[in-house]
Amino acid sequence: MRLKLLSPGEMSEDQKQTYDESIAGKRGKPPAPMMAWLNSPEMARHATRLGEVLRFNTMFPAKLSEIAILVTARHWTAHYEWYAHKRLALQGGMKPEIIDAIRDRRTPDFDDPKGRMIYDVAKSLHEGHGLAKGLYDQAIELLGERGVVEIIGLCGYYTMVSMTLNTFEFELPDGEVSELV
Repeated sequence: MRLKLLSPGEMSEDQKQTYDESIAGKRGKPPAPMMAWLNSPEMARHATRLGEVLRFNTMFPAKLSEIAILVTARHWTAHYEWYAHKRLALQGGMKPEIIDAIRDRRTPDFDDPKGRMIYDVAKSLHEGHGLAKGLYDQAIELLGERGVVEIIGLCGYYTMVSMTLNTFEFELPDGEVSELV
């Protein structure tokens, strides 16, 4: 870890207010990257609020939104992010074979056309820096404008999360080994 993470007793009033807001939210605890973001309390406050919206209040159930998150974690080879969201994806009902395929950079077999579309959109955002017209049209038809906007939000937010975790070298919990190479 490249950064000293503050305990609540070491935080300024602004930092502590953001920290307290995060533990009062749906997560019940501060998201790991927020502990780095607290160096900019206002950014931490807004980023954590956005993260809560994207994690819990999109139009997608967890087994679909976690596709975009895992594609992002894999794109950035974000070890901590992968570790955390693999568990959440499994809890949300995602098949282990889908997770393994994303980890191995293979296109998964999806039963749900929405899952495949979310995967295709997320991959295109990261690798192609946008969506070609045909993919865009298909995504709008299947997911709607709100769905496309929310997939962009998930990929963008979790890119910031991945960059934070990678830059400050957040470590996996004791005894855990990264699956990503």
